[in-house]
Amino acid sequence: MGSEAIIVFLLAGIVLVAGANFLSDLISPKSDNLQKREPYESGMTTIGPTWVQFKVGYYLYAILFLVFDVEVAFLIPWALVFKEIGIVAFYEIIIFLIILGLGLAYAWKKEALKWE
Repeated sequence: MGSEAIIVFLLAGIVLVAGANFLSDLISPKSDNLQKREPYESGMTTIGPTWVQFKVGYYLYAILFLVFDVEVAFLIPWALVFKEIGIVAFYEIIIFLIILGLGLAYAWKKEALKWE
């Protein structure tokens, strides 16, 4: 019973995504001209090169934000079922938070949190 359900959901997902893409391509307005191929910057002609490299620090902050944002996504359901599971849930969340703390300590040691 389990494997059939997985196959049905997988096929349904594929059909829905492919159908949405097909329908979007079918009914979307199409217009191809030279103006659409130009770099766009607030409606004005660009000044200087249009390819600008960003510092890697921005990406590191974004990744760290995602890690701790996902942590909250795990803590909320845990808090809801904490009383039902008991002390085992407490030990599990302590291990989870220790692993996250080690990740934060590693990022701090590597100076990934310094803004320069």
